[in-house]
Amino acid sequence: MQPDDPERQTTLTHRERAIRAFWVTCGTLSLALGVIGIFLPVLPTTPFVLLAAACFARGSERFHRWLLAHHRFGPLVHDWQTHRSIPFRAKCLALSMMWPSMIITAWLMRERPVASITLIAIALGTTVWMVRLPTRPRGGHVRSSNAQPE
Repeated sequence: MQPDDPERQTTLTHRERAIRAFWVTCGTLSLALGVIGIFLPVLPTTPFVLLAAACFARGSERFHRWLLAHHRFGPLVHDWQTHRSIPFRAKCLALSMMWPSMIITAWLMRERPVASITLIAIALGTTVWMVRLPTRPRGGHVRSSNAQPE
């Protein structure tokens, strides 16, 4: 029996339904922010889509399957879940798009130094986070230090 089966839904306790609803709500909000991030360069898309996938995996198998099957977001989520790494090209693209938009936005907000400094701090934090993520070589997989040679 699948967790999203209607028969299973009737056997869930109120607490279990509330927890699943929480995860689905968080996933929906994360996905919405990810979609908005496609159009707003200051808002990153990838972390929100990955967060949505994690939330949906905990809250709704049906929504998680839908996200994996999505023609735009599915490959990104599947790639992350399979390899736990990001291609070097994707890292370069993300950082090369983020930094100019953050710098321009901070410059446009120079009358508000706190906002400008906050934007640059967010960019620095995001850069550190992204650089620390495992990088998958082109066409390859990241090997852990314990991996046996093939």
